[in-house]
Amino acid sequence: MRNKLKYISISVIVLIVTVSCKNNTDKEMEKTTEDEVVLEKGTFGYDKAFLRKHLKNTIVLGNNDGKASIIVSPELQGRVMTSTLNGQKGMSFGWINYDLISSKKKLEHFNPTGGEERFWLGPEGGQFSIYFDKDKKFEFENWYVPGALDTESFNVSKRNENSVSFEKEMKLTNYSGTQFNLKVNRTVSLLTKQEVIKNLDLFNDQFTVVAYETQNTITNIGDKEWNKNTGLLSIWLLCMMTPSDEVTVVAPILEGNEEEKGVKVNDNYFGEVAKDRLKSKEQHVFFKADGKSRGKIGITPLRATGYIGSYDAQNGILTILQIKTPKATDRYVNSAWEIQDDPYSGDVLNSYNDGPLEDRTQMGPFYELESSSPALTLASGESYNHTQRMYHFKASKEILDELSKELLKISIQDIEMVF
Repeated sequence: MRNKLKYISISVIVLIVTVSCKNNTDKEMEKTTEDEVVLEKGTFGYDKAFLRKHLKNTIVLGNNDGKASIIVSPELQGRVMTSTLNGQKGMSFGWINYDLISSKKKLEHFNPTGGEERFWLGPEGGQFSIYFDKDKKFEFENWYVPGALDTESFNVSKRNENSVSFEKEMKLTNYSGTQFNLKVNRTVSLLTKQEVIKNLDLFNDQFTVVAYETQNTITNIGDKEWNKNTGLLSIWLLCMMTPSDEVTVVAPILEGNEEEKGVKVNDNYFGEVAKDRLKSKEQHVFFKADGKSRGKIGITPLRATGYIGSYDAQNGILTILQIKTPKATDRYVNSAWEIQDDPYSGDVLNSYNDGPLEDRTQMGPFYELESSSPALTLASGESYNHTQRMYHFKASKEILDELSKELLKISIQDIEMVF
């Protein structure tokens, strides 16, 4: 069992910098330069105008009907900043740290600019961490996000109307002194409704959707094989999204007793989650994600399916994160902030809920869905791809119910009754 007092999620660290970049929660208005209409903060049009103003070479990918769109930033490591399924005036799904971005500040340890999907690498802590220098104590003052994952831009290598590709070479050294020379290739693609139906094997098309796929490949461009004794890397995708008072995260899990499958859910990242915010059954884990109480959960490869999602009852939005179904034999990096007995006992799927710190300051609110690749043993010249797809659906409650039953194996009504 991990020592929960020593484990600090990256989401906690995000909150430590709130003093210098607390968001203004008052609603604001901004005029777009394209159509001269006034758009409210929280809409996609507002975010598009804001990001084009403050970030270099902001890229907008949209479909033919002008409804489904995503915003991607080369300056922020090919990050998907936000998305919408209803055009300029539609709800913007990604959480954005307006104050930090507009300030142009560069913070010392980490720049939590937000974004609906960012590319990172694990592990965060432990003897193979790439966030701590050799022999340093696992304390915040020694924790730094590598610049290649935080402040450096990714290069655009290819672009068309529906996708954009990025590349970046990195040199990273882990806590044990092992150096990694790698190349990252990342492609972000806006999916059509037809592709959504095909990918998810759906029979009903009476919904509105925005969906995108990211293909994330790392290649060992060094002359030595990466091996578990000196440390391995993993691809880590973190998705920061705007909550409401009625968001419930749902993780379908594989059945089985704990002797066979292990715990249904890990909530010992930095203290157990309150029982009225986390519930587990034989086939599901439920987590309240309203941005009002800090907590994080994880699902191991012995329990995980290829899906985790959320239902926002207030806005009528069903969100689905899809990855390739994990293999029970896959090992995932452990990010505990300590020297670990088993550095490959990590989780494959995670969710984090933001909340106030002890001093009542808060960066968000936001919540996260996260996925990781297995720990990667790569020979010189060898590559590995981790693909993640994100879907936001809006439809009648009956149609959302069908989608939820198909993808999350539970009805909307049952989700609403959990909390």
